[in-house]
Amino acid sequence: MISFKGRHHQQDIIIQCVRWYVAYSLSYRDLEELMQERGYAVDHSTIHRWVVHYAPRIEKVFRKNKKHTGHHWRLDETYLKIRGEWRYLYRAIDKQGKTIDFLLTAKRDKKAAKRFLIKAIGSNGKPSLINIDKSGANTAGIKQYNREENKRVKIRQCKYLNNIVEQVVRHSDHRFIKRRTRPMLGFKSFWSARATLAGIELWRMLKKGQNKSSLPAWAQFYELAARG
Repeated sequence: MISFKGRHHQQDIIIQCVRWYVAYSLSYRDLEELMQERGYAVDHSTIHRWVVHYAPRIEKVFRKNKKHTGHHWRLDETYLKIRGEWRYLYRAIDKQGKTIDFLLTAKRDKKAAKRFLIKAIGSNGKPSLINIDKSGANTAGIKQYNREENKRVKIRQCKYLNNIVEQVVRHSDHRFIKRRTRPMLGFKSFWSARATLAGIELWRMLKKGQNKSSLPAWAQFYELAARG
């Protein structure tokens, strides 16, 4: 159950600020000004605390209602700056461009690749094939998983995907993440980055129609917050 006990603002205002922040290219100060225009006095630092606290909790509720994805995956990673240092966001999509899973890591190596694979398989089931680039770390991570778990996940390596539509979807996904995080001017902590990215990825999945609901994406977001 997502609790709003002890908050000095109404639940609908809190969730609206969280949704606006993860969905649109707005800064915390932008949201502070928008709330002032509506007659609500709330500091931008308070909105930041709301996002970090509630975004991952709503994303967790969504996972219980997430639609099944395909068994052919495209695994890749992009990079983000946290406290002036580059960190890595592992992501996977299926052939239709639906998000499989995501994971923020400090390094880009075999251990990180395997950790992401275990997380993705744990919530989506084992894929029959994973398409990756020439990354040796990703290859090693998948092979180690196969050995240790006695599984057979087929690896397909190619710099450019065979299906041009799949390639466009992948780059579009990365652009969405970069465009949304650009106004943030870099995250201040790994913890807040992980929480905020959970909200951004959640919004992306709702827009892709990955929730078991026929409501508009914005209504689904509020429904998940209320259901939690």
